[in-house]
Parts: sequence; structure tokens; C-alpha cells
Amino acid sequence: MTTATVTDLYPTRSTREVTVPRQDPVLWGSPDTPGPIPQAELQAYERDGFLTVDQLITPDEVEVYRRELDRLVGDPAIRADGRAVVEPRSKEIRSVFEVHRISEVFANLVRDPRVAGRARQILGSDVYVHQSRINVKPGFGASGFYWHSDFETWHAEDGLPNMRTVSVSIALTENHDTNGGLMIMPGSHRTFLGCAGATPEDNYKKSLQMQDAGTPSDEALTALAGEHGIRLFTGAAGSATWFDCNCMHGSGDNITPFPRSNVFIVFNSVENTAVEPFAAPVRRPEYIGARDFTPVR
Repeated sequence: MTTATVTDLYPTRSTREVTVPRQDPVLWGSPDTPGPIPQAELQAYERDGFLTVDQLITPDEVEVYRRELDRLVGDPAIRADGRAVVEPRSKEIRSVFEVHRISEVFANLVRDPRVAGRARQILGSDVYVHQSRINVKPGFGASGFYWHSDFETWHAEDGLPNMRTVSVSIALTENHDTNGGLMIMPGSHRTFLGCAGATPEDNYKKSLQMQDAGTPSDEALTALAGEHGIRLFTGAAGSATWFDCNCMHGSGDNITPFPRSNVFIVFNSVENTAVEPFAAPVRRPEYIGARDFTPVR
């Protein structure tokens, strides 16, 4: 359903696929907005839709967060909770959502100035966590995430009105070029791709395992890749990739022996809080799309 008070700038999930030029800034802060990102990197982020940090957290901190990830994944109560998503084939845990609420360790990471400070600098305001999760991609067959724009889903199913949202993926294991790393089409954040097909009821129950609704066509992906190319991100544990909510991105299966795990945090501006979904019958659960807009402090 749509809201009567907010204009839908990005129509999607209709009878046909459409493209819409981005209607929002990429950088919402001014040049003098304080934060840890140098101006040259901010300009590259505006151009490409992403930036990388070779060491956002130290090796000692990586060990702390990795132990906490292992604890959560190994907890039977977490596996039985709706926040846990399991692999369709192996039945191993694939993701655990809302980790900043169920773990004080990850809550501290969210509040860290190296993390929240970059989000405030990019979005030009106070921020809250729209979504957080740990992703676990063990070796020997963990499945990937198909090409998609996060904003398309967050707009359609969570009701985020504008592209004023940024994500960070922090590596807790080494990202090789072979173990299912993140791929982004640089510059794709400047075009919104509205997907064809209605949103099924309770779509999240399926889409968190294998995306269907909100998936671009092969023709659209071919055109975007031809125009922008594809960048594969590698890096040591502790490195991080920040990327705009509308970047076309995905990751492949991990058939190597080397696991790939990360913590994924989505910051949204407090001036862009969620309304009713723009192209879904009901909201997704709050552990996937937050309705608590309390700023990160």
C-alpha cells in the first residue's frame, strides 16, 4: 500500500520494469560536515556509490566480533528465533538480524564513531539503524545474494521514502576474490530500477533465502553492467565497504574452503523515517525494517 501524504518518487513492483533517474543527492552533508572521511574519498563515494576502508577495526577487535558471531550462530535459542535465516540446502544459519539489539558487543560497534560517524557525514544528519545483521558464508557451498538494489526493497516493502540510507559491510574473515565477495556496479546508484511483478504476502520469508520479487531482469542487468562494469571487493578481516542504498550489487556462492563472514549495518537518516510500504501489502517485521527511529548515540 502507499501513503497518501508522501509522494512516491520511485515506482516499482508494477506490471513492467522501469528506470527512473535518481531524484535525491548522494551526499547529504555539506563539505564542512564533521566526520572521519576525507573530502577526496567523499567525492569518490559520490561518483561511484561506495568507498572502502582497509582497516576500519583492528585485528584484536575482529577477534572480539568474530567470537560474538560464533556465539550467536551457535545459540539454539537464536536458531529458533525469527531473526535467524537458514540456508535452504544445508540448513546452516545464513544470517542473524537485529544483532545490535540482541548483542551488546555489536551495539557497541554500531555506536563507534568510526562507524556511526561516517554514516552521519554521508547522510548529513543524525542516523538510526534501519537494519543490522551478521552474514555467515561458510565454505563448500554457501549460497550468494542475487543482483539487487537494497533501496528498491526498502522502499517497496519497508516504506523508506528517499535514498538517504547507507550500508557498511565489515569483514570478519578475509575476503578473497574466490569466496563469494561483494560485487557492485560503480555508478549504478544514479539510476533507480523499478522491478516488475507484485510483492507476494510475507515475501520476506522467501526473499531472505533467495530473492524473487524485486529482482531485475537479465536485460536490465546486462545494460547496467555494460555501462558501469562490475567491481569485486577483497580485503583483510577488519576492512569495510560503505555503499549507497541504490547500488546494484550481489555476491556469488562460496564453493571454496574459506569462510566469508561479515557484519552488515544499515544507517538511515532520522529525516527519512519509514512510512507505509510503497509496493507491498504489509510492513516487514521490525527486526528487518526498523520502526524505532531513535538516533544512534
